[in-house]
Amino acid sequence: MIVEKKYTLIGKTAVFMALFFALYVASAPAQKVSVQATVQPTEITIGEQALINLKVITPKDKSIQFPVFESEIVPGIEVLTMLPPDTTIENNVMTLNFKYLITSFDSTLYHIPSMSVFDGTDTIFSNSFGLKVISPELSDSTLAYLEKMNTGQTDSIDFNQLQLNDIKPIQKPPFVWTDYLWIVWIVLGVAVLLALIGLIIYLVLKKKKKGYFFTPPQVLPPHVRAIRSLDELKAKKIWQQGREKEFYTDLTDILRVYIQERYDIKAMEMTSGEILNEMRKRSESDSVYENLKQVLSASDLVKFAKYKPYPDENDLSIMNAYFFVNQTKEPDPVPDKDALKAQGDNGVSQNEQVQKTEE
Repeated sequence: MIVEKKYTLIGKTAVFMALFFALYVASAPAQKVSVQATVQPTEITIGEQALINLKVITPKDKSIQFPVFESEIVPGIEVLTMLPPDTTIENNVMTLNFKYLITSFDSTLYHIPSMSVFDGTDTIFSNSFGLKVISPELSDSTLAYLEKMNTGQTDSIDFNQLQLNDIKPIQKPPFVWTDYLWIVWIVLGVAVLLALIGLIIYLVLKKKKKGYFFTPPQVLPPHVRAIRSLDELKAKKIWQQGREKEFYTDLTDILRVYIQERYDIKAMEMTSGEILNEMRKRSESDSVYENLKQVLSASDLVKFAKYKPYPDENDLSIMNAYFFVNQTKEPDPVPDKDALKAQGDNGVSQNEQVQKTEE
């Protein structure tokens, strides 16, 4: 029993120590400030530049003060500028990166022992690092001329033999037409804009003068279009092919469209009897009524009673359609006297003009 208790106590102690050690290790990085210094690149030629990065990891509530260098970090390494710190915070841990842009004009291996920061309580030092500065490679002729200068064989300085050239003036870049492509687009845009403005002005002036922007299509009188449709139907001669129903359907449709446009009545929706009643009101001529009645009656017999008309009846129907259109067409406008006189002065007699008008 004593042995068991002893081992139990030892086990509990081991567990407690392990937990304490884990908590200590976990909390230690969050409480301690660490500083790391790096330089890139680690080797430069005289006059080139390198960047020292001073990285600080600290709790976010710490106020870190970075070192400020007025001229040199160590003799021979000059500080050109100090960049503002880059700060990131994650899980209450703050990471700061402070950068120093440096250069050197003496070729040697420099050793920077450490860089320090102050966290408000303590001064923390970084690791040490080095920077190698090398001289540019010289040609054999340049080295030979320097040897002459060192041994006193010449007391003059020939920059051509030293191959030290003066700074060249600023040169203009070569012409590349794509660099000026935006000018072409601007010119094209201005040209298109001016063309649109000119078109708008032209249309406005045209509308103000003629009452419309674009010339409206010529609309022929109803009787002219009806006569042309009858000519096309007559040329087909489909009634001679045993297609009487199709012939009379097209024939009556031509007359219905003509009546609807000529008298402004809905002839396409009316029966033959209703159309004849309307024409009786609008025409006093018996021949007009009879010609239309013959066409509509023959059409109704063919379409609804399967009537087979004689060939001369088909010819009579299309001739009566011509007569009906010519008898009911609108009269041609009579030109005024001033227009006739003006045309007569231009070598056209009034009689010729009246004859042309009637035709």
